[in-house]
Amino acid sequence: MKKVFIDCRMLHSGGIGTYLESLLPYFIKNYECILLGSKEKLQKYSELNAQIIPCDIPCFSVKELFSFPKEILKKINSCDIYYSPYCNVPSKIKIPVFTTIHDVVFLDVKELTGFAGRLARKYFYKRAIKKSKAIFTVSQFSKERILHHLNTGKKPVIVTYNSVPEWFLDDYENLPKTNIILFVGNIKKHKGLETLLKAFSIVLSKKIKLKLVLVGNKDNFRSKDNHIWQLISQMPENTVNFTGRITDSQLKNYYQEAKLLVQPSFYEGFGMPPLEALSSRTNVVLSDIPVFKEIYKDFPVTFFECGNENDLAQKIIENYAKKPPENIPQIYSFSKTFDIINGELEKSFRQAQ
Repeated sequence: MKKVFIDCRMLHSGGIGTYLESLLPYFIKNYECILLGSKEKLQKYSELNAQIIPCDIPCFSVKELFSFPKEILKKINSCDIYYSPYCNVPSKIKIPVFTTIHDVVFLDVKELTGFAGRLARKYFYKRAIKKSKAIFTVSQFSKERILHHLNTGKKPVIVTYNSVPEWFLDDYENLPKTNIILFVGNIKKHKGLETLLKAFSIVLSKKIKLKLVLVGNKDNFRSKDNHIWQLISQMPENTVNFTGRITDSQLKNYYQEAKLLVQPSFYEGFGMPPLEALSSRTNVVLSDIPVFKEIYKDFPVTFFECGNENDLAQKIIENYAKKPPENIPQIYSFSKTFDIINGELEKSFRQAQ
């Protein structure tokens, strides 16, 4: 059986960690796998006959770049393929490398970081491309932006759409709907929270009794953007709530209880919350940005004009009391995603023979 070395240091770390966690069972079923990362987080995979190599070296660190442990490199180079769910690659790897660039938001949205930050990220993107046999990404939009910013040469950029994790689809409880409008994201400008807060204020002015629930910690929102906090502070008491840090199962419950998810993003590489909400039978209003038009064109969602709080307010009013969506198309799955990735790995195996 072919041996695949998988960098799992970002397991349980945001969307990238979820993407990896959803793919790991398919890798382990099809290959002899060696997994690099936290022994504690990877323990359950050792029971599935995957070999675990503990490693706490941070991704994108100096040590990763210049002095990765020789004993780990020896293990890596004894395998047939090195796969990373992100664009970080240790030095001195001699086997074929496959990496993932989920988006290039820091190159497209310059307000997110300074010149040095963009330069550093571009360096790592270009380095991953140079070292990779192929690069995976999660949407046609992301592929187009990668090709726009980065010289990939003859290296293929292959779309492997994201999906809802299998655990998310299990044990659906059908919780009763409450008057909750849900926002799942962060305070970064490209997530569009300011537009949502202004729209929600308009909705409340119509004497409509709704509550906006922001998934995240109140202190994080307060400390990172005073303007956002001022908007929140101007809302009537108890109309804007924060969940604090929550578990995956608690998030799943919020999706099921909400009448509406609003995703007002200015930019995404894929955008998972609308798909998770639809899978929870919750209606979705989302911005009409290109990636959402690509991903959700065949789904029962409502688009609003990106950045237009008046249009968003109207769409919230029109949709919050709608019947829950039904017959959600089964377009994306991690089984399909793995099949695409696996096709590229198999191609590499054949070329090596």
